[in-house]
Amino acid sequence: MALIQVDYTSSALFRTVTLNVVLPIDKFDYAEGKYFNTGKKFKTLYLLHGLIGNYTDWITGTRVQRWAQEHDLAVVMPSGDNSFYTDNVLPNNDYGRFIGEELVEITRAMLPLSDRREDTFIGGLSMGEFGAMRNGLKYRDTFGRIICLSGALHIMDENCDQLKNEQRVFVDYEKDKETDKNPAVMIEELRRQKEEGKDPLLPKVYISCGLDDGLLGVNQRYRDLLKSIGAEVTYNEYPGYAHEWDLWDMEIGNVIKNWLPLGEANDGVNSGNVRGE
Repeated sequence: MALIQVDYTSSALFRTVTLNVVLPIDKFDYAEGKYFNTGKKFKTLYLLHGLIGNYTDWITGTRVQRWAQEHDLAVVMPSGDNSFYTDNVLPNNDYGRFIGEELVEITRAMLPLSDRREDTFIGGLSMGEFGAMRNGLKYRDTFGRIICLSGALHIMDENCDQLKNEQRVFVDYEKDKETDKNPAVMIEELRRQKEEGKDPLLPKVYISCGLDDGLLGVNQRYRDLLKSIGAEVTYNEYPGYAHEWDLWDMEIGNVIKNWLPLGEANDGVNSGNVRGE
């Protein structure tokens, strides 16, 4: 399994940005020394961290690298600062465009990634889940599936103390919550499109949350909102879990192993499996 750190100059953010990429390109057969995935275009998950985190969180907090290797999934993990992955008011802070357009374009140019919508997914936890929902819906022509773990979807419903000093994110809540920074606004726009007989190109959505998480109610509300417009939603609640890595580790495994359309993959040589069988 190749774990790649990428530094590149971002147009949307006007600075050098860093991301981790898991790329299962180096799997080979022990007996023949033949690489299995030469020439393959990988299905890709763009995976977003939560508040105060960075591009290392998913690698250090979960077993995502192992499961991506087992299922031939590329995983791209950027840093989003505390931006909630939306286009901010200050110049050179277009985090929505960074995630929904630029990151996909640049990683596809750099790496052997599929350019098909049905092979391209976005997900995240907490703040990252807000970013996944918002950008997954806004750029739904790019992302075929959205993964929402313990989503901080309440952010447009209340002026959170955690963001009182982050003025570049939401300067005017009353104004911003009426724009496409608010996923609920986009859901209503999709509803209108359906009522007009248009195909809104709805992604499939996976939502989960711990029963002891204070964000449970808002995740239930978004489940119901999405179902009300005909979106295909898989929803899970877990007793004994709050807002915590144990849940996110378990759930990213469930998503990769059971929900994403990944198919069969060769094992290849790896640590603990020298024979590659």
